[in-house]
Amino acid sequence: MVRKPGPHRLVLASASARRKELLAQIDIVPAEIRPAEVDETPNQGEKPGALARRLSCLKAEAVTLNDADAWILAADTVVGVGTRVLGKPEDVLQARKFLEFLSGCRHKVYSGITVIAPETAPVTRLVTTTVIFKRLEEREISHYIESGEWRGKAGGYAIQGAAGAFVRTMNGSYFNVVGLPLYETLSLLRGTGYVPPR
Repeated sequence: MVRKPGPHRLVLASASARRKELLAQIDIVPAEIRPAEVDETPNQGEKPGALARRLSCLKAEAVTLNDADAWILAADTVVGVGTRVLGKPEDVLQARKFLEFLSGCRHKVYSGITVIAPETAPVTRLVTTTVIFKRLEEREISHYIESGEWRGKAGGYAIQGAAGAFVRTMNGSYFNVVGLPLYETLSLLRGTGYVPPR
């Protein structure tokens, strides 16, 4: 396919306000936000990184079915400890268990990023960041749970908020832990021929 020069239309297949804000930091404003509804249940024996890749691809493919002329960008972030997946806590009890599990521990944050350009196959990249939490005190966990900041966050925490104080060391992309690795996302978009509107 020969693509015309000039700006292209981008659809973000995500309901995440964080991802929209992160894209704005690199001057990319999607023409449309269209969340994809997919089953995020891990397959039996599926590792965290493989899950992030698969879900990002599923989300992109679900959206491109209804829009073949746009660039589709989808992402999924998964927190993993070894082969164990820590998704988004369903309630306060699970959020507390996640934080207790991560306390004093090394874990990895995986983001699958998928871009589908018009009339092309999906292109997916996996980005991994290693994070080590300090040992959390009970009062710190309780205070964080009460803040409600854990809601809707993979692993039950948001590094860009109060949980940033829990991080002892980190190796890799900070923005990956926030929800969208910017360098890799922009590289993937450019690699598929995407030209931003501005």
